[in-house]
Amino acid sequence: MTESFEPGSLPAPLQVLLDQQAIGDVCRRYCRGIDRRQLDLVRSCYHPDATDDHGDYRGGIDGFLAFLEVALARWERTMHFLGNILVEVDGDRARAESYALAFHRIAPRGDKPERDMVAGVRYVDDFERRDGHWRIATRVCVLDWSRTDPVAPGSWTPTETYVRGTADATDAVFRPRSAGRP
Repeated sequence: MTESFEPGSLPAPLQVLLDQQAIGDVCRRYCRGIDRRQLDLVRSCYHPDATDDHGDYRGGIDGFLAFLEVALARWERTMHFLGNILVEVDGDRARAESYALAFHRIAPRGDKPERDMVAGVRYVDDFERRDGHWRIATRVCVLDWSRTDPVAPGSWTPTETYVRGTADATDAVFRPRSAGRP
């Protein structure tokens, strides 16, 4: 049997650890939602009145999701890797800074070859706990650097031996736990 605790009913250091873990989980769910094109999962990371500043887009969550639908179509696939996540909790509010490497595979177009764009970004998030749930209230995506490289012809991609990731709900992560290869 698992006991549930109300925020504030635990010793303060333990509550902070649980809050930091919950906020980190939101950050990781956001990355899964982007990379697997699960925009409902991305939405679940934000409060309904949240704002996002992603450089090319600044505004509310509904507009951000519409922006993502168009923006993500440009990439053959993406992979967001989170590194350092520093969470500073202050009651029902928190500031999180998450370092990320964002990998983007660009399909060949016209005379441009297949390319990889990699960006070093930081997500600076103000979180709020409402109704017991931590979600993003405001996000600023800080671009620290980026680079684009052509994919070398004949690059090793062992598609015959590895389960290949997909940018949708057919990805292996969404299969039942007992399921093997497709």
